[in-house]
Amino acid sequence: MTSARRLALRPDSLASLSAQVIACERCPRLVAYRRQIAAVKVRRFRDDDYWGRPLPGFGDPRARLLIVGLAPAAHGGNRTGRMFTGDDSGDWLFRALHGAGFANQPTSRRRDDGLELDGAYISAAARCAPPGNRPLPSELEACRSFLVREIALLEDLRVVVALGRIGFDAYLAARAAAGRAVPRPRPEFRHGGETELEEGVVLIASYHPSRQNTQTGRLTRAMLDRVMAQARARLRRGAG
Repeated sequence: MTSARRLALRPDSLASLSAQVIACERCPRLVAYRRQIAAVKVRRFRDDDYWGRPLPGFGDPRARLLIVGLAPAAHGGNRTGRMFTGDDSGDWLFRALHGAGFANQPTSRRRDDGLELDGAYISAAARCAPPGNRPLPSELEACRSFLVREIALLEDLRVVVALGRIGFDAYLAARAAAGRAVPRPRPEFRHGGETELEEGVVLIASYHPSRQNTQTGRLTRAMLDRVMAQARARLRRGAG
């Protein structure tokens, strides 16, 4: 085995963590649901081979920006095998990331479509597609250790963009679980709101680019673009 291969598989590496995420079966309800979706499919994707497993985070291991979402979509990430890939939420997110210089292309339709992130890493509060897009508190808690370890492994992080209240709360809970300071009083979720944390990290809140938000106008493309531009500006002048 080459030294590079040994390094990639060391217990504290992102590659090792990704393998553990993919193999996870901690939550019986989520295991059953993601497998059912992958077997039954929907008509428009009936010829696709669904991933049907938990999703690890992905992106630049030297990322200074972390995006924390909610969970894989049943026919998005649960089908394609990559966060925010193959659904409308991903179309919105990667367009904004591309516009701010964090992605090499504005779309993400398949795992092999050539997408690369530059200085950014994408994760989520839950790693399996949940029924109704609503993971249970116990399921979020079961996934928390994965986010805790990602935060520890992404040593260059300076800005975190939390998509939605669940992503926002998940990141703060992961910080607390890792023994890092969480401000008191606890920060309130507010679109575009910034919270300066210890270690020179800034937390920025954003509405999630779900259909519920984008189709009702609660979140517009301009609003999401501004959040990503905000993250880029904080990195340029030094977060924290």
